Amino acid sequence: MLIVIFIAAMIGYAIGRLPGLLIGGVLGYALVRWLRAKLIGKLAERQTRFLSATFSVMGAMSRADGEVSEHERRSAEAVFDRLNLNDAQRTQARADFERGQQTGFDLDAELAGLRQIVGAQRGLLQVFFQVQLVAMAADGRVEQSERDMLMRVARGLGCSQEEISRLEAMLNAAASGGGTQESAQPLEDAYQVLGVSSEATDAEIKRAYRKLMSQNHPDKLAGKGMPDSMRRMAEQRTSEISNAYERIQQARGQG
Repeated sequence: MLIVIFIAAMIGYAIGRLPGLLIGGVLGYALVRWLRAKLIGKLAERQTRFLSATFSVMGAMSRADGEVSEHERRSAEAVFDRLNLNDAQRTQARADFERGQQTGFDLDAELAGLRQIVGAQRGLLQVFFQVQLVAMAADGRVEQSERDMLMRVARGLGCSQEEISRLEAMLNAAASGGGTQESAQPLEDAYQVLGVSSEATDAEIKRAYRKLMSQNHPDKLAGKGMPDSMRRMAEQRTSEISNAYERIQQARGQG
């Protein structure tokens, strides 16, 4: 941003010497403030839309079996607690959750909108799924209807087969109590978390690990539209990736 002020000041100096330098610097500073406010506003809008889509889809997921139980409503509230939503955010989250439960809710349209928000930021999509899995597994079990709905959501979001495999690994971990420690994580799931096969070379596994850690870095995702309230989810995701990598290294005698 300082370069903008410098360039504006130099243009001003070329036109009007010292007075022009001062005027150019002031105009450059004003432009920087306007651009910064615009970027911050755009980021805040993306965060709001991301939260809205997350909770409305959660509502649709909760009625995958045809009805929404009181337990599922409590599970949603537990997610709101975990995300440390403030009063205004919680009120909106409840409204979005209820919206997703309505018979006329257009899930495909909501997913299309979410795809626009996420864009190429696949790590942001993983945070979205992390929230859905926490809500689904809150009662300690995952029904087949919920699995089927999750796969429909994944396809609607344009997930690749590699991403779906990782999602299935996350789902298995959630269904088994969320164990992510290397002693508890099945080796097959560890490979799926990294999106590689058991036949992959050590170099390929390390490359996949580094790529996923980069994509899912909380600071990077925060600058791409991830709300601050979801930072813990992103941190949990990077922890799962690290544990999967360590589990594979241990199995290969490298840990």
